[in-house]
Amino acid sequence: MNRERKCLLLEPKKTQTKAFSNMIVSILLLVFEVWAWIQSNSIKTAKNAAVQPSTFPRIMILGMGIFTVILLVQSVIKLAGMKADDPLAAKAESLNFIKNKGVLAALFVIALCALYVYQFKNLGYVVVSFLLCAIIMWLIGLRKPVKLILISLLVPLGMWLVFYKFLTVNIPMGILQPLRDLVDMI
Repeated sequence: MNRERKCLLLEPKKTQTKAFSNMIVSILLLVFEVWAWIQSNSIKTAKNAAVQPSTFPRIMILGMGIFTVILLVQSVIKLAGMKADDPLAAKAESLNFIKNKGVLAALFVIALCALYVYQFKNLGYVVVSFLLCAIIMWLIGLRKPVKLILISLLVPLGMWLVFYKFLTVNIPMGILQPLRDLVDMI
């Protein structure tokens, strides 16, 4: 009897388990996905086009939704019949950024992405992508300057070239507008 009581005291409550945190995250993701789907209705349509500009975002949202529903169903099933030795019955880690530097880094990257969107039109795709790539690569531990600069510069430039020249997508160049003019002359 004493042993069972001690075991019960050591087990986390169901609301503190990984399964419960997975359930909460999946509900939040579903709310976000519904919002994103509604927002995709505001994308302008192209006349006489079989594939609309909203098609790709909707496919991505639908794919995320499928996996989110799977996670939600799995979490609810786990919570209903959870056993003490189940890995998802373990206590979930804290999202306190004071204790967890990974959470702090994630919040910093989210802030960088917000700045990326804010400065996209002013500075242009290549410049903001270069800065974002370089900072994130530095955060994940790539410290070789030549490699960091080359990857951060060549990947956005290459992607811009593919989208601009081959897919004819007009991406803002911001302060690098003369580069677009140079490419147009070729």
